[in-house]
Amino acid sequence: MATSIYEFAQIPRVNPLASPRARTRRVRDAGQAPMVGVIYNPRSHRNLGADFDCGVCPHVHIAQPRERGQLPLALAEFAERGIDLLVINGGDGTVRDVLTCGQDIFGNDWPAIAVLPKGKTNALTVDLGVPDDWTLQDAIDALDRGTRVWRRPMAVSSLDENGKVGAVSRVAGFILGAGAFSKATQAGQSAHKLGAFDSMVVAVTGIWALLQSMFAGRSNAWRKGAKMQIGLGAADAPMAHSGQGDPAMRQLLFASTLERLPAGIKPFGALKTGLKLVAVDQISRRTTALVPLVLMGKLRGSLRNRGIHQLAATQFSLSIDDQFILDGEAFPAGDYRIEQGPELAFVAP
Repeated sequence: MATSIYEFAQIPRVNPLASPRARTRRVRDAGQAPMVGVIYNPRSHRNLGADFDCGVCPHVHIAQPRERGQLPLALAEFAERGIDLLVINGGDGTVRDVLTCGQDIFGNDWPAIAVLPKGKTNALTVDLGVPDDWTLQDAIDALDRGTRVWRRPMAVSSLDENGKVGAVSRVAGFILGAGAFSKATQAGQSAHKLGAFDSMVVAVTGIWALLQSMFAGRSNAWRKGAKMQIGLGAADAPMAHSGQGDPAMRQLLFASTLERLPAGIKPFGALKTGLKLVAVDQISRRTTALVPLVLMGKLRGSLRNRGIHQLAATQFSLSIDDQFILDGEAFPAGDYRIEQGPELAFVAP
């Protein structure tokens, strides 16, 4: 379920003009097994093509869509069955695709969701506190005996030339980045080939990015970043610039609604809940040397003057002349609005 560039016009939908359908609801009797729908991505790193044996689990319904176009149909079938639990078996990219394609199916009325960490990156499950060895049966048991973690994914909409949301679906995801973040994602793919995954990838690519930014010239892609304009809130107020480097450029943009990130990094400082973003101007080498302290949450004062902007927003707009990354996949340059999607209940141990 991946392409080189994720074009908004290619997002599969059941019916672009239809409103989200009402999910069939049922009342479970005491002791009755829950109805479970599983989106299983056989291409995910830790699945290795293995299949579930569900012959003894008639209440568990598994779909294995091999392309995005098949996802809405699978989710619509789950909705009609009135599932109590939607299990996503895959990594962050699979979660992004399911949440994106499920918008026209569930709207604001999603079932409980469980995520099995089977991808190369599993930032969401780090935030949820889900162990690497969590199984389908563990997720089903946790529906009644576990905890609920409420999160709102980011909803990313493409804007037309008039600044209005285009007539295509929004994309939903949890981690968005641009500038040096795009370079870091490419470096992360190389780290995957060397056997590094999850938090180790964050550490490896973080060290590499720091070295590039410390010793490379301003024209280097790691320090140059991308030309972008960021507007904050419904008023679309321009984000301030420190004056460090080219005011039309940002070395890095990173946004997320997650509260705990891999490797324990804290790029948003004291900010924890809601839609958060950090934008980095073309900072000096001296400030770059302080980045590890910023990521550990040890340095917070006067960062804006140094070119590091940490803030929360109800929404923000992004006009960018380079691709950006959402949950590991590249999206084209253009004009976008980023806001929070519906509040979802995730099942955790």
